Amino acid sequence: MFLIYPTLKRWLLVVLLALPMHCSVAADLVERSVLSGLAGDTNTEKVESITALGQLTSPGAAAVLAALGAGNVLITSDQKVLLVVGAGKALDPTTGETVVAPADAQQFTLNNRLRSALQAALASAELFSPQRSVRLAAAQRLQKEADPARAPLLERALETEQDPVIKSALNVALASGSIKSTDAVTRRRAVALLGDSKNASFKPLLTAMVTPDATGAFSEPDADVRAAAKTAIAQIEWHQTVVAWVGNLFFGISLGSVLLLAALGLAITFGLMGVINMAHGELLMIGAYATYIVQGLFKQWLPGWIDWYVVAALPVAFIVTALVGMALERTVIRWLYGRPLETLLATWGISLILMQAVRSLFGAQNVEVANPSWMSGGVTVLGNLSLSYNRIVIIGFALCVVVVVWLVLNHTRLGLFVRAITQNRRMADCVGVPTGRIDMLAFGLGSGIAGLAGVALSQLSNVGPDLGRGYIVDSFMVVVLGGVGQLAGTVVAAMGLGALNKFIEPFWGAVIAKIAILLFIVLFVQKRPQGLFAPKGRSAE
Repeated sequence: MFLIYPTLKRWLLVVLLALPMHCSVAADLVERSVLSGLAGDTNTEKVESITALGQLTSPGAAAVLAALGAGNVLITSDQKVLLVVGAGKALDPTTGETVVAPADAQQFTLNNRLRSALQAALASAELFSPQRSVRLAAAQRLQKEADPARAPLLERALETEQDPVIKSALNVALASGSIKSTDAVTRRRAVALLGDSKNASFKPLLTAMVTPDATGAFSEPDADVRAAAKTAIAQIEWHQTVVAWVGNLFFGISLGSVLLLAALGLAITFGLMGVINMAHGELLMIGAYATYIVQGLFKQWLPGWIDWYVVAALPVAFIVTALVGMALERTVIRWLYGRPLETLLATWGISLILMQAVRSLFGAQNVEVANPSWMSGGVTVLGNLSLSYNRIVIIGFALCVVVVVWLVLNHTRLGLFVRAITQNRRMADCVGVPTGRIDMLAFGLGSGIAGLAGVALSQLSNVGPDLGRGYIVDSFMVVVLGGVGQLAGTVVAAMGLGALNKFIEPFWGAVIAKIAILLFIVLFVQKRPQGLFAPKGRSAE
């Protein structure tokens, strides 16, 4: 059975059921001559009748098309067309009368040819729908058909259409059909409209017009039209280039936001204590699994609030990972200060323990963390570039985290002590700063930020025991490039590396892009070991 769009179907059925017993409005009736082909013996007659119905703009014609799509059309023995409206009841679209369905009436069946004709007719009928989205979708579909026979219908739709976006789409649909006109001026005007549309789907058609065949002849005989086609192709290609650059920039900033969240906590712990924490990636993983647990609790106990589980997961993930980080600092790392190799090996072993613990609790397979409805979908810009809502939200979230961390480090007592210890640990200890307790709190802060990064990552990728492993190296690269312990450097480095990675990938591939970025960082550090932003204080010496 042929499927039609649910919204249009509901509207047409309302129109159909609203018809009175003796309809007196001529616009709601369909002439018998238009419907006679449906009762014909050949598919050609039926196709012509369906096409004619698509050319009409009356609700009655639209109701017949809807009934055809739903399989609710009957053909009587005397060649009448009736629409089924209920059990044993049928409506005569030529008179508006509701009658008893004849027992010998046969259901109208669709084959592939009739189904194709019905689809095209429905697209035409949708041009006059009261719903904007239906009209716009119909105009966009008719752009692809490039049927010159639809020109009168499109012109009528243009006369009544008030929406500028739909009018533009109708003009493009009209141009796509006019490009086959025998008049060179009409073809040139159509080519110009197709170029102005910036629609890449018309590029093959325009390219065929300016490409000679084996004998050197062109499918487009007029030189002016070919010149206009070349200009239109250049417009489309330039638009595609702009879309590609904007898309790469957006996805680069999105990747940079993820790297920023992943590296921000590491920048605090590494900059403050000089600890190479190889378990930092597993703290991201713990934050992601905390999000998964909160999602499960909301599904079971608060299903009506499921769209807000991400908001509730933020403090949970921060507290859990902060506690894990402080426990890690109190039990292991505090005994290894000043011994980088031992710290690296110890934290690497802890990362393996954490991954195995997660495998034991949740299994080795990835778990599902779904986006809430307000983070699903996206916004379309520049014609065909889709910016997903989840990435937009994460970019904004990363900026908010940076602002909060900056406020903590610059406008709180904890931040004052952290900055003092970063600049000169011995002097801070001498003036009474409790360096041991500040180390623990700072490590907890950095670990909590890693948990927030895990919440963000759960909305972009699969959540599994190996989630954090893919970000630990990138996080260290961001910290080293930006400058150890420098918040501004971490932000600039994360965004720069994310954008650079996305701009290189289309040319060299993902693997070569990673290698190129790593080589760039190695060469940069050779020339400027202190990073983009040099640390201040005696520790810099």
